[in-house]
Amino acid sequence: MPLQAFAPSRSLSMGVELELQLVSLSDHDLAAASPDMLELLGRKPFPGVVTPEITESMIEIATSIQFEYASLLAQLRTMRSLLVKAADSLNVGICGGGTHPFQLWSERRIFDKPRFKEVSELYGYLDPKQFTIFGQHVHIGCSDGDEAMYLLHSLSRYVPHFIALSGSSPFVQGNDTRFSSARLNSVFAFPLSGRAPFTLRWSDFERDYFSKMELTGVVKSMKDFYWDIRPKPEYGTIELRVCDTPLTVERAAALACYLQALCKYLLECRDSIPREDDYLVYNYNRFQACRFGLDGVLVHPQTYEQIPLREDILSTLRRIQPQSDVLNSAEAMERIYRISHQGSDAHHLRKTYMESGSLQAMVAESINLFATDAV
Repeated sequence: MPLQAFAPSRSLSMGVELELQLVSLSDHDLAAASPDMLELLGRKPFPGVVTPEITESMIEIATSIQFEYASLLAQLRTMRSLLVKAADSLNVGICGGGTHPFQLWSERRIFDKPRFKEVSELYGYLDPKQFTIFGQHVHIGCSDGDEAMYLLHSLSRYVPHFIALSGSSPFVQGNDTRFSSARLNSVFAFPLSGRAPFTLRWSDFERDYFSKMELTGVVKSMKDFYWDIRPKPEYGTIELRVCDTPLTVERAAALACYLQALCKYLLECRDSIPREDDYLVYNYNRFQACRFGLDGVLVHPQTYEQIPLREDILSTLRRIQPQSDVLNSAEAMERIYRISHQGSDAHHLRKTYMESGSLQAMVAESINLFATDAV
């Protein structure tokens, strides 16, 4: 089946998807509550979309197409309020975070949906129940496929920013992993993860890569790729997939608008054309962000200069300020600035654990943070 033609969309439009945890309020372990949550939420209008995820302890929400921070945040807050109300009526909690700190993936149940069952059968030991991890995906609209490929590869240099800023998965299976984002280690274990092949023209991607991959029988659609950034031709977007789900919707909205402003800057300035050799340091930089978060050190892909990740974020904020001002996202950039100085959600979760000595207390804190407007 040929790859779907790239459907043009309004450049720099955006949409946010959040995968969320459903938690028992009695023991704070994950709860197989998504069928009941989805049935309850389906009784009334819901802004955006709410759908099942691969296990019954997860749900995913997706906003409608947005253009500015204020409207994006307003919709996310409305969705959050409806989710919390539904969860309360089922006596479950709902929260962000890239991983649940002590759940056992082997105890999860696959949601009853043909694609989920098919994927579960395919991967064997790499059971997709290990995909009981929680991410934020951000879509950015592109005017055509060539713009999409240009942005996809230009953003590779900034992928560590989003990993570090969103890091919220320090604990896995009851242990401190010493990572800021341990979630991405699970994603990286799967075939067809990592980075997209290098091409700057949509026609070349379609002819020289996707068509050949389809002939191998390995892939059927773009859904079979788990790349850090992938094109979504049916939506006319690129999709950034490296972020852990933040603990608050305010941080989720700020991350989306940081990406939007960065894309505007890359399209307008084009001061550094992406190259295949940019990926020589890609996995190293990605690891630094996952392991050390904002304290990581990057290697610039073209100058090979070593740069503290936090400083690189702050200098990028200064560089893209004209674009963020035009997009009315100054408040979002201020939130990114504060995260850079105050620390990621992973830092906050570790602090909560150090003060309480309790993994359950970490989950309770995550539930409370999600339900409340962040300052």
